[in-house]
Amino acid sequence: MHTHTLQLLSWLFAVASSTNTTPAPTSTTTAAPAAFTYNSTSFLLHGEPYTIIGGQMDPQRVPYQYWRDRLSKARAMGLNTIFTYVYWNLLEPQQGDWMLDDPQNDIAEFYKISQEEGLHVVLRPGPYICGEREWGGFPYWLSTITNLTVRTYNEGYLNYSKIYLEKLASKLAPQQVTQGGPLLMVQVENEYGSYGSNHDYTSTLRDILRQIYDVPLYTNDGTENFTLSGGSVPGVLAEIDGGPTYGFPARDEYITDPSQLGPLLDGEYYTLAPDNWGANVPHQTTVGNPSYVDGFVSDINFVLNASNSISLYMFHGGTNFGLSNGAIWQNYTKVYTTSYDYGAPLDESGRTTDLYFALRNVIQQYVANGSIPEPPANLPLASILKIKLSPMASLFDLGEPTKSSTWPVTMEELGQAYGLTLYEHKVEEDLEGLLLPGDRARDRVLVYVNGKKIGAVDSTYIYPQNLTLTVSSGDKLQLLVENLGRVDYYSPPSHTYNSLLDPYKGILTNVTIGDTILSGWDMYSLPLEKLPIPAENITKEDSPIYYSGYFHVQGRKGNDTRHLDTFINIPNGVKGIVWVNGFMLGRYWIIGPQQSMYLPGTVLKPGVMNEIVVLELEPTNSTMIAQGQAERIWGNFPDPDYS
Repeated sequence: MHTHTLQLLSWLFAVASSTNTTPAPTSTTTAAPAAFTYNSTSFLLHGEPYTIIGGQMDPQRVPYQYWRDRLSKARAMGLNTIFTYVYWNLLEPQQGDWMLDDPQNDIAEFYKISQEEGLHVVLRPGPYICGEREWGGFPYWLSTITNLTVRTYNEGYLNYSKIYLEKLASKLAPQQVTQGGPLLMVQVENEYGSYGSNHDYTSTLRDILRQIYDVPLYTNDGTENFTLSGGSVPGVLAEIDGGPTYGFPARDEYITDPSQLGPLLDGEYYTLAPDNWGANVPHQTTVGNPSYVDGFVSDINFVLNASNSISLYMFHGGTNFGLSNGAIWQNYTKVYTTSYDYGAPLDESGRTTDLYFALRNVIQQYVANGSIPEPPANLPLASILKIKLSPMASLFDLGEPTKSSTWPVTMEELGQAYGLTLYEHKVEEDLEGLLLPGDRARDRVLVYVNGKKIGAVDSTYIYPQNLTLTVSSGDKLQLLVENLGRVDYYSPPSHTYNSLLDPYKGILTNVTIGDTILSGWDMYSLPLEKLPIPAENITKEDSPIYYSGYFHVQGRKGNDTRHLDTFINIPNGVKGIVWVNGFMLGRYWIIGPQQSMYLPGTVLKPGVMNEIVVLELEPTNSTMIAQGQAERIWGNFPDPDYS
């Protein structure tokens, strides 16, 4: 048993007491059945058996204007329930700065539309959600708070988690099925057994959730003994993810506490996998892989034939807009792409696929009377002719440093969540040797001497490129460090090394050339939250350059006010970021497998000029181009920075 502070003990006592205050009924009339509950074998909706045929779709990854279209297509595939992660870092990007009223964060509205489309929902609020998201959905500022440790029984972390969960519940509690809404269940944490086994922590989260929701709670974990025992919580229904043929027997073998047993649910049945950046990494797709589809059909039949429940992860993946993708640590940083297509039945742009109809055919057999609606037609995709991009500004046209100090500090110490940080040092003596940019590259470091690019040190490789520098007294050394996405998971699971406790970006520890530690640094925070003012005189060195251009799109005919989506390609770019009309689409990178970026029509302005801005980190042309394509491009090319 841990030694708790008096404050936390009082808080936990209040939470625990609140779950036992309902008086016993005194009426002799028969009570109505619970809105949603379960027995040993079945979920029960208003007293009747309910088989969950679900799919994952996270509203914060999908333009809110398209929510209804995507949900209508989910219902037309035969789904009856949508599972949703919620990303804390988008709701509270800075401590105390809540963005609950942003329409993209209006999860309650998403739930209302779900109900209107004939769907129930399941909430997966975290506070940690993984999901290949930046730091598993945690806001970066948690890493700046002294003595705070995430995902464990830590007073500071639990206090902030409680505030977050209560803020979210203020919007979502009225959506519970007990109040006439679509919300059936709430998940406690997320696959915690793959991380740890601190049941004081997970039980505390259980009690917080019980205080603010009155629908059933559940846990979702892998199918090993240690994952199920570590992640399950007394009094909470234990469920699994992965393959049901081995997962369901594992649940019943390793979970023996009767308070955790009940109907079987595969809460994450993987329709495929996410894409990660890499010169030799193929796009994840079922196209050309019929055996994948045969396996999906077989597993869905296995689950539904026995009236067990399932949720497809993902039904619709969506997009890691901006710089919101996460990474996995595998002794290198495995970074996920801007696209979260996932090879899912509904592709990144919300269009039905051959996989969609294959799964629809099998699910339809288990729908009452086989009656499901026809899916809405897919909106056509637009083509945009080549757009000439002209230099707009240099990233290195800087003002005063954000901070100057003897030793470099991390991105977080500069109060920065995402983007780039430039570290500048004036060399004081002649040096030659191997450059080490701190303990390791976090995550990709472009190195310049006197404005000339020397090379890159990149942690997406197990063995990053070694750079040997020769510098003279008076030279200017610049290290441009890019946060490619904080790690949200480490693989294989290890209880001895946990990169989630190490979210720091920029430079950690000292920079050395050979055996010499470099002291005296100017640091420039470059979060890329605002676009630069166009400059008349632009630095013509190797530094990153902003380019801009304009293009025109036609409006839709008749009363259809929807604009056409497209895919933006930067064919002569190496690596960078794209904005359209001020909206950051995300990253591009020549190595692939993603070669084009989803541009939703919701961002476009028909009938007038639209602006595109590209920050090219490694410019090779004074003029660049962009184009909008009606066909998605996937492919790989060699990394020009790695040989």
